[in-house]
Formats: sequence, structure tokens, C-alpha cells
Amino acid sequence: MSEKTKKIYDVIILGAGPAGLSAAIYAARGNAKTAVIDISMFGGQPSNYLELENYPALGKIGGYDMMEKFEEHADMFNIDKYPMQEIENIDLVSSTKTIETKETIFETKTLIIATGAQAKKLGIAGEKEFLGRGVSYCAVCDGAFYRDKTVAVVGGGNAAVEEGCYLTKFAKKVYIIHRRDKLRADKIVQERAFKNEKVEFIYDTIPVEIKGKDCVETFVLKNVKTNETFELKTDGVFPYIGFAPNVEHINAQLEQNEAGFIVTNDRMETSVKGVYAIGDVRTTPLRQVITAAADGAVAGCYAVKYLEDAEQKTAV
Repeated sequence: MSEKTKKIYDVIILGAGPAGLSAAIYAARGNAKTAVIDISMFGGQPSNYLELENYPALGKIGGYDMMEKFEEHADMFNIDKYPMQEIENIDLVSSTKTIETKETIFETKTLIIATGAQAKKLGIAGEKEFLGRGVSYCAVCDGAFYRDKTVAVVGGGNAAVEEGCYLTKFAKKVYIIHRRDKLRADKIVQERAFKNEKVEFIYDTIPVEIKGKDCVETFVLKNVKTNETFELKTDGVFPYIGFAPNVEHINAQLEQNEAGFIVTNDRMETSVKGVYAIGDVRTTPLRQVITAAADGAVAGCYAVKYLEDAEQKTAV
């Protein structure tokens, strides 16, 4: 078995979404040798969004187009990029932080975790079995498969309502199922959905089971106020009930809250010196592209400062 290649950097960013690419820009501009590593292609979660309209100065823009601009900006500063990496181990607690992939051992003094979050699962019978056969977590990716069909979206926040409206471009009927009697989505998002004749809301209701033969056929639901269980005929189920942090390789090496999100201070510092967390993976009151990018700016600057302070102390 061939020996793994060793690569050494001043700053390594794990994750190449808006938070990670923003951090890379700021770290590289601070004259730190910087690398960005991701387990998939660059762009992160926003790459799958149909469009965004709340990022200042860009107006309405496709998610993929926005992240392409982020990456092009990062490319101005000679950042080393490592997409599609299979991570085997991460050591955060040693003075030199390491990320070990299938072929390479990356070493760094400062590590910025920007691994984001993924869609939460419903945790009901049939969800796993029908994944790709009627169950999807990405309306933009799979919406076109539901032309002239009926779909059910689960959730009451911006993502659920916006993606539900997007699905009406293809589906003849979209049910949005919410466990409460009021939506959490922004008012402007709600108003658009209420005006859409293809959208129907089912309130005070939770999912119980997804049923079918080869593909999804019915969605078993329960009204939380009456305890009545009923079946809804549908061809697809799209859960949008929130996110869970991508912390698979962290292994409790730093402080996390009860949901697994990494705890930071306002400098994005974690409980481990030299390790920062930014974007959706950390505890934050708002999970948006603009706040993720802002987190990256803060972490990039303070990672450089950490390196400067460490060198100064070493010199003494």
C-alpha cells in the first residue's frame, strides 16, 4: 500500500459553501497559505436552490450561479482546492490539526469547519425505502419528475413553502403539511403560496408512514388535535423540516449543543484553540447565505490573527 501524501497549510477550511469560500478569501488575503477541502463539489447547499432574492446587490439570482461567483472570487487568491475528498479521520485536539483522506494527510495550525447541515429526516416507515422513488429532499433536483402529478411537502418554514411553490411549476397539486396551525415562513413567502391555486395547506398534521409498491402511492397522516389518521394520495413526498449539522467526523472533539451544532463565540472560535466553526454547522440564530458568508469573514480574519499571535509567542 502506497504511503499517503502530506500537505501542510496555514489555514484549512473544511467545506466549500458560502461560509467556507468566504473564509478562504479572507484567510488568503491575510497572506495565509490556504486550502479548501470538500467531500463533494464546491458550492454547498445553495447550489441546489432554484433562486435567491435576499443577498444584497445581487437581486434575484440562481443558487448555482451565485456559488459560481463565490468560487470565481476565491480563485483570485491562489487558494488550493480539493473537491470530492473521502475523509477518513480528523484530529482537532493536537497542536497540529490533521484531516486524513483516502490519499492525503492535510496538516494545519488552524482549521475552519464549514461543513454545513443537511435536511432532517422524518424518521417514519417508508421514508428510507422510497428514497429516489417518490421521496426527495430537493425540489430543484427532482421537481421535473413530478409533471402533472401530486406531491406533498412537509414543513412550515421558508424552505417548505418556497419549494412547495416551486413544485407547482410541474405538479398539478401540491399539499403543504404542517404540524402547527400557523406557518413559520416569512409573510411575503406565505402570501405567494396563498395566492397559488395549486397549493393546499393541511395544518395540525404530522406524517406517520409512506406507502406504495414500486413508488410512493399514499402518505399516512395524523391530525394532532383530533388524533384522526388518514391517507393522502400522492406521488411524491418532500420533507423540509429543518436541518441537522454535518459533524460526522468531529466525534465530540469540541463543544456541541444538544442538537449537535458546534458552539462558538462571536469570533467563531470553538472550545478548541485554533479551530473555528462557521455557517450552518454552528449555533446561530439565522441560517442564510449572507450570515454564512459573514461568519466566514470573521473566522478568516481571526484565524490569521491566531497564526500571527502564535508566531509571535514562539519567537519570544
